[in-house]
Order: sequence, then C-alpha cells, then structure tokens
Amino acid sequence: MAKSQRTAVVLVAAGRGLRAGAGGPKQYREIGGVPVIYRAMEAFSRHADVFAVQPVVNPDDSAMFTAAVAGLKHEAPTNGGATRQASVLAGLEALAKHKPDIVLIHDAARPFVSEGVISRAIEAASRTGAAIPVVHVTDTIKVTGESGHVEDTPDRARLRIAQTPQSFRFDVILEAHRRAAKDGRSDFTDDAAIAEWAGLTVATFEGDVANMKLTTPEDFVREEARLASLLGDIRTGTGYDVHAFGEGDHLMLCGVRVPHSKGFLAHSDGDVGLHALVDAILGALADGDIGSHFPPSDARWKGASSDQFLKYAIERVTQRGGRVANLEVTMICERPKIGPLRDTMRARIAEISGVDISRVAVKATTSERLGFTGREEGIAATASATIRLPWSV
Repeated sequence: MAKSQRTAVVLVAAGRGLRAGAGGPKQYREIGGVPVIYRAMEAFSRHADVFAVQPVVNPDDSAMFTAAVAGLKHEAPTNGGATRQASVLAGLEALAKHKPDIVLIHDAARPFVSEGVISRAIEAASRTGAAIPVVHVTDTIKVTGESGHVEDTPDRARLRIAQTPQSFRFDVILEAHRRAAKDGRSDFTDDAAIAEWAGLTVATFEGDVANMKLTTPEDFVREEARLASLLGDIRTGTGYDVHAFGEGDHLMLCGVRVPHSKGFLAHSDGDVGLHALVDAILGALADGDIGSHFPPSDARWKGASSDQFLKYAIERVTQRGGRVANLEVTMICERPKIGPLRDTMRARIAEISGVDISRVAVKATTSERLGFTGREEGIAATASATIRLPWSV
C-alpha cells in the first residue's frame, strides 16, 4: 500500500467549545498568534503521507473557517452534526468517494500534534487496523460515587490517556459509525469506543504530552506561556533603502500603488518601504541582506513586485520556527503625503506578512527640505523588525 497516496484525515471542528469561555469557538481563537485550527490542520496538510484533509465544520462558522486556514490544502468542508460522533460520520461519508485505505480522526482543538505522532498513527493503523495514541497517567486516579466518597483506586500502571489522531482502516471505521447511527447509539465519547463496540481490537501507540486538547481558559493561558518560553531568542534588525525618482505616473510604497508625477528608478518596483523592511527582517535573522537574496544583476527581478521579497523574508522566519513580533517602517519624503495612506499601508504589510495589523507601524517624516529627499529627488525609508526565535546553540 502506498501510504502517501491512501491516507486521509477527518478534522473535527464543528463544536462550540463552551467550556473555553468567551471569545467564540475555541478552534478559531489564536494561540501564539496563530488560529488553533490552523495549527491543527497544518501538521496534516504538510505531512508527506497524507493525501486529503477533510474538515468538518459548523455551517455558521464558514467565514471564520476560510479566514483561519487560508493557505492550507484541504477538501471542501462538510457540515457537522449535533454531536462529535455525528460530525465524524459526516466527515467519513465525505471522504468515501476518495476510497482511502487509512483514515486519521483528529480534534481541531488539539493544535500541537506532531509529525511523529501522525507518522506513528499511520503506521499503527496500517499494521493493526485500529489504533489510538496514548500517554501514561502520572497521577493517582480515584473512582468516586455519587456521594463523592472514594470507591476504588485503579492501578495507574494500566491506565492511559487517549488522544487523537485515532487511526483506522477506513472501511471498518466507516461501517462501525454507520452501524452505531442505525442503532441509535450516539453516546460514544471517541472513535475508539465505537470501534470497540463494533468488535474491533484497538491497539495503542505512543502519543505526546504536548498534544493536549484545549478545553478551558486556563489551557489557553498555560499554552500561551509555554509557547512564549520556547521563543525566548528575541532579536531586532534594522533596514534602510533609497531610490531616486525617474519618469512614471505612480510609486509603489509599502505594497500600495500611489499615484504620483514621477516613478522610481529601480531594478524591481522600487518599493523602498518593503525593501527596508526585508533588510530589517534578514538582519534580525543574521541572514544577509536583500541584495544577497535578490541580486540586481539577476534578470528575474527586473520590475518584480516587492511583496514577494517580504513574503520570502517572513518565510525565512517561519522556517526557523520563529514569529514576527513587530514591523515598523518610516518613510522620509516631502511628497507624496504618507499620512492619509498610513493605515492602508499598514493593512497591506500585515496582509503580505501574515501578521495582525496591530503589529505593524508606518510613520513618515520630511527632511525639512534638506538633502535629496528635501529636493524631491527621491524617497528613503528606514525599518525595524522584532522577531522571536527558539533558542539554539
């Protein structure tokens, strides 16, 4: 069996997450600056052995879903049901036309699933037909009665905490879910329980303590703190760029086309704001400068749009496991007036960079009619970028 072509995923994201407190469905809230559902889906969308990710969502959440997972590859979402069990069945039915061999069923509220857990899930289901990730119980567990009194202390050596993704041969778990629905059984708390009820033997494989489910407000607080501690290498870079005016009828400034009586003399589109910002990000990474990555001697960059340079710099941060904390650009010119365009430029930089607009600043100043900017011979820009990276040796 070619696992890379025949493994699919059902991503269950139709719940309301009421125990997580105010702020809307928990799968669409941000953690570490990234939507929870994006983190959960990304691991599967980018896994080499997964060919299809089938999201199951609440129809009222369509707009939130589309915005939250922009850029990730997935099947068209299908609507969930009144229970998690019904939602999983809807996802399985949506996948049936693809005839996968293996299916992984994962909760969107578990955003920290690793590539290793996914690979182990695929291998286990391929070998056993039904398997779930588990972690050992470290605390002593008590069984209590209605009075609250302890009735039993089970042997914790035999206890395990079940996680997702739970993995199965597709045909057998689909049949089990169909049987449960036909028999009116809607009380199963996970897919392994349905498999057990259907007579399947469910194996276990090593889970991951980091693969926790976000349930309460305290979970979000704890995980935000954990993520912040992992990105303790805080760096700041600066950038500077300048371009002279030439013939033309517009300028590209911070990704925005601005009508003007002149254009830039430049190899690319001459966007001094984005160029300075790219240099600032690369400087924070200690990763050269814009000219070393996009040399003016290379014909590929003739007239190129500078948004691709900024996207590239952001990707360099992401590839290092980092996050952008703040981006700031200062335009130095007499004209055009930047003030009326400030928020448009901020929004464009935020869009290109994939960061919230609250982390983007655009400022402007003149040189009091002094120098080449004062004589309106060109425009200069300075920039700074603050990023957070994991500590490394």
